[in-house]
Amino acid sequence: MKKFKVLLISLISALAVFTLAGCAQGGSSKADSKKEDEGKLKIVATNSILADMAEQVGKDKVSIHSIVPRGTDPHEFEPLPEDIAKATDADIIFYNGLNLETGGDGWFMKLMKTSKKEEGKDYFVTSKDVKPMYLTSKGQESEQDPHAWLSLANGIIYVNNIKDVLVEKDPENKEFYEKNAKEYTNELQALHDKNVERYKDIPEDKNLLVTSEGAFKYYSEAYGTKAAYIWEINTESQGTPEQMSQIIDEIKETKVPALFVEQSVDPRSMESVSRETKIPIFDTIFTDSLAKEGETGDTYITMMTWNLDKIHEGLTK
Repeated sequence: MKKFKVLLISLISALAVFTLAGCAQGGSSKADSKKEDEGKLKIVATNSILADMAEQVGKDKVSIHSIVPRGTDPHEFEPLPEDIAKATDADIIFYNGLNLETGGDGWFMKLMKTSKKEEGKDYFVTSKDVKPMYLTSKGQESEQDPHAWLSLANGIIYVNNIKDVLVEKDPENKEFYEKNAKEYTNELQALHDKNVERYKDIPEDKNLLVTSEGAFKYYSEAYGTKAAYIWEINTESQGTPEQMSQIIDEIKETKVPALFVEQSVDPRSMESVSRETKIPIFDTIFTDSLAKEGETGDTYITMMTWNLDKIHEGLTK
């Protein structure tokens, strides 16, 4: 599934070097950071989207580390020695599930074993109670599509799962976490409801959301679009001649006015589709990662607002 090439034996060796280098360089800044985080729950999340959700609920009572950095393609990312150190020291580790981190070479489970963490005690799945969708490519029909966060309704489930874990681990601050989660999920629900209605005005013959990866099944189900893509899931085999021919034929049967490319993929395949169909790429949208801090889309809610606005604007041209 999602390919994270992890050689934990090498990383463990590198961890010793990383630790020694950290002591020699910037020791005072590390000490300052450690002092600032004293008394806070130490949280590790497998990606920036989950990290932001945890931050919105935990606020100043948590310190958070995302294994996959913002703006980084998670499909090619390799966990670093720092990630092993952070995971080992963490009070809570949040992962997506749905065959994302645990699929393919199973890097996440290896990391949990290395850092001596136990499921349900130290690490927790955030997609609990999400209704999974499945891949449709031949031979992959039993594999879950992991991109559930691209529906805000599912995002609310994620947030409440995160809140429940924080309450369990830090019951003294239960009211704080519950208040933050309620305010946050109310915002997410309002944005979801607004767009369920707004998307109803997209003409049927234009209502095709074309992306590089087929990451928008949950999104399309939530907001009434039809999802189309060049390849279904990011692997080493993507943008093949057969895949390109198939999506071009599908597009030509519609009057879809715009194409989209995700910020974490190579745009060249979609640029080829655009040239062949004479349909422009309208904009870049988010899938697996938030934007870098300070840029548009650097939180889950602003990322989803961007996607919802840009896709609606493109398909109603």
